[in-house]
Amino acid sequence: MSALILALVAGAVVGLALGALGGGGSVLAVPALIYLLGFTPAAATTASLIIVTATSLTALYAHARSGTVRWRVGVLFAAAGLLPAVVAGAAAARLPQPVLTAAFAVVAVLAAVRMLRPGRTDTGRTAVRPVKAAGVGAGLGALTGLLGVGGGFLAVPALVAVLTFEMQAAVGTSLLVISANSLASLATRGATTAGVDWAVIAPFTGAAILGAWDGKRLAAKVSGTLLRRAFAVMLLAVAVFMLVDAVV
Repeated sequence: MSALILALVAGAVVGLALGALGGGGSVLAVPALIYLLGFTPAAATTASLIIVTATSLTALYAHARSGTVRWRVGVLFAAAGLLPAVVAGAAAARLPQPVLTAAFAVVAVLAAVRMLRPGRTDTGRTAVRPVKAAGVGAGLGALTGLLGVGGGFLAVPALVAVLTFEMQAAVGTSLLVISANSLASLATRGATTAGVDWAVIAPFTGAAILGAWDGKRLAAKVSGTLLRRAFAVMLLAVAVFMLVDAVV
């Protein structure tokens, strides 16, 4: 199968996940770039940030039109994560590639397990706790900078469980956080983007953007629980493969 077709298929899956779940697609982008398209782990994390930035901004626009973005909390989350994202992004270039791969796989396993746990339903009326919001936001920023993921797969559960957001608001707000963190992390890797294979990244990103719109529509028709579980199973399989590959 040609690299173009693989990039289009992988991009569509990444976009669907981001549009429907508010995160998680970036956790698939890195392994797809490494194992399907032949990128090194370091190049894959940089390319993933490009893809995630463009796709999350598109999905954010779609959710903003629907009124599901809570801008005040989203800005607080994002602001707390900007500095950690920049610092971690600079550190990522100095880490051995096997370490990046193993760390990414571990995070993916944790994300899959969290998605398989029963969700918490709520009214979304509980007062926001700034300290908790800032703490979670800082952690997500560091994760974004280090591993090239937007952190939405952690932001959505945090917004639901810690700040008692309803699911739709958590998804929309998560996309604001992902966009800000990804832009900050990408800024620290400006020099490394020159070596990115745009012949692969451009179609990957285009398919992801289109997939994000489809994901937004899918989220309105399919149970959120079913979407999360299906994605978690796929993510867990990818993570296990990456861990085995890193060890062996």
